[in-house]
Amino acid sequence: MTDVRTQSSTTNKVLGYPLNVWYVAAWDKEVTRKPMSRKVAGRPLALYRTEGGKAVALADACWHRLAPLSMGKTLAKDQIQCPYHGIVYNSAGRCVSMPAQETINPSATVPSFPVVERHRYVWVWLGDPTKADPGLVPDMHQLDSPEWAGDGETIYAPCNFQLVLDNLMDLTHEEFIHSSSIGQEELSESDFTVTHDDGTVTVSRWMFNIDAPPFWLKNMRDKFPGFEGKVDRWQIITFRSPSVINIDVGVAKAGTGAFDGNRSQGVNGFVMNAITPESDKSCHYFWAFMRNYRLDSQLITTQLREGVHGVFGEDEAMLTAQQAAIDANPDYEFYNLNIDAGGMWVRRLIERQLESEGRLIPLA
Repeated sequence: MTDVRTQSSTTNKVLGYPLNVWYVAAWDKEVTRKPMSRKVAGRPLALYRTEGGKAVALADACWHRLAPLSMGKTLAKDQIQCPYHGIVYNSAGRCVSMPAQETINPSATVPSFPVVERHRYVWVWLGDPTKADPGLVPDMHQLDSPEWAGDGETIYAPCNFQLVLDNLMDLTHEEFIHSSSIGQEELSESDFTVTHDDGTVTVSRWMFNIDAPPFWLKNMRDKFPGFEGKVDRWQIITFRSPSVINIDVGVAKAGTGAFDGNRSQGVNGFVMNAITPESDKSCHYFWAFMRNYRLDSQLITTQLREGVHGVFGEDEAMLTAQQAAIDANPDYEFYNLNIDAGGMWVRRLIERQLESEGRLIPLA
């Protein structure tokens, strides 16, 4: 493990996205018997459930004339029917019925992709199916653990998914973008460490004996009514290549041992983030805020979801504007500060994955 700091420039051109990985395609509640469309890593998918409730992911294009299967309907025996000419496929993507003929062309298939349901998400694998190990699904257990409560949403972000990763790996932007909720000047003033291994990058920041910003003051008062005083605050950001970031966040009464592991005098949350590329300039951003206190309060769950929704809406506006500026300045290079060390390691890990798949295209 290495502590990394750097000041240099890097290209603003996108790297692409690995395929031999699990991407979140949808929340589990989104996928029903009625087919839905979702584009993941450049591939349009038709998602639906079998009669037994199993999620299915097929290429969203009929073998015959490429009509979207997501516009069709599900039938008995776990089948799906093309809306254009009525061709029927089974859940493995093989044609089982054609209109006006009994002989079925043996080439009449559509690609089917491995699917795993875990942590309230439907995950899909678009690469080599022989490598689709369910054990490689990133750990996001807080989403369905009885020891945590919370909820989340999906943001459709019109920007490259790496810009969202950059945003989450460096939270000093909170001081400026989110000044009315979670931002404070101590974010820029505090020290941080960056560590990494072959598949993860972690950025850790602690701020001691500070005032709690409005968002965290409310949460402290939810657990400790009438709370006043200083707090110790932490942000521990963990990236799992290529598209998942879990952020351990919280505050505790100053000097009560949170840094040493005793968080009983504070409030702890996990911001769960799965950023799924759609195209080079768009992505699906699945997020949730989970907490380990007042688990039975639906009111707090709703308030936290709405509060984080507002915060992330500010990020979305900035990321949209950033992508537009990148498009308008294609030859411009990014320049990196110390605060970008985590994001730079993220890009290196993605490069290594692309290289291992033989898909790393040298940037001009």
